[in-house]
Amino acid sequence: MNKRKLLALALVPAALLAACGGGNDSLDDRLGVADPKVRLVHAVPGAPNVSLFRDNLAQGAEVTNLPYKGASRYFDTSTDTRQWEVRTATTPAVTVGTVNFETHRGNKYTLIAVPAAGSLTELVRIDDPYSKGVSSDNARVRVFNAALNAPNVDVYLTTSGIDLATVGPTFAAVGFKQAVPGSGADSNELEGGAYTLRLTTAGTKTVVFTAAVALAKNADWLLVPVPASITPGDVKVLVIKSDDGVPAVELSSQP
Repeated sequence: MNKRKLLALALVPAALLAACGGGNDSLDDRLGVADPKVRLVHAVPGAPNVSLFRDNLAQGAEVTNLPYKGASRYFDTSTDTRQWEVRTATTPAVTVGTVNFETHRGNKYTLIAVPAAGSLTELVRIDDPYSKGVSSDNARVRVFNAALNAPNVDVYLTTSGIDLATVGPTFAAVGFKQAVPGSGADSNELEGGAYTLRLTTAGTKTVVFTAAVALAKNADWLLVPVPASITPGDVKVLVIKSDDGVPAVELSSQP
């Protein structure tokens, strides 16, 4: 640990240390000295359950036999370059996708199995530097579009009663298999509170999804639109929570 991080640790009062400890929003995460963390999201409609491997070795129970629209909690891994592979939990197993990358202390990595062209699939990686201030209690939010039946979407998180015509999107023009903010950038920070989540066709105010959500202080959300049916534009949203008892919560549109 370098001198700057040691000084920052020394200046943090005991009450704040207690508030930051535990779960997946620890003081070590905020100081950038925690072990790297990895999690898995299954977003391939109609695919069998999947499992995660690192250099051909099966990983923990939470990333074994994971169903569609399921997600794991983060788990610690080592700081090095490895090959990560997702396989179907079938006999014989079929590779869904692989990705090689180097992991770094303080960073969190989300691996998302998604459809590709035709009947193919692939594995997408999101690198989250997790550069959150030690004293911040803001929530962190990112969007990843896994809805192959939808065009690019604008995502709005607004307080109740806000007219969309008066505001711009919180996350603009999120394309299929794209994250906003992108991999390598920090999530957007928002104050905790009650919000209305709305998705529109990008560049318009045509709402294709709406739901009321409660965003807790210090929450860390990945919003993942997925198909609700084969109808174009018909989507649901998965809320992937980093430190919740249920890592993936499915939201349906509320008229």
